[in-house]
Amino acid sequence: MGDSQNSITADRLDQLIGTSECPVIVDVRRRPAFDESDRTIAGAEWRDHERAADWAADLPDGAAVVVYCVHGHQVSQGAAAALRSAGLDAVFLEGGIEGFIEAGGETAAK
Repeated sequence: MGDSQNSITADRLDQLIGTSECPVIVDVRRRPAFDESDRTIAGAEWRDHERAADWAADLPDGAAVVVYCVHGHQVSQGAAAALRSAGLDAVFLEGGIEGFIEAGGETAAK
């Protein structure tokens, strides 16, 4: 799913949400940022980014995975790398949830 930069754009993810091709979406924002926000990307589940290697086994075999943080920097990039190391097809969301919201992506109330 990912390109050479191991990322996905907000527009592309928004196109996939609600389809049979929708990846597993994981919110890996640091807990304080997650707790302060009232929004999440539709269908996302929160997981601790620092424990990505531990919860990788909980994800469906062969599933494509998109992780996101606030801005799409170190937190989500590190989680995606850990998931790829565990053998998953994982990418991070460019721009994080903030970029996704700015692009008009579908979010849900937590």
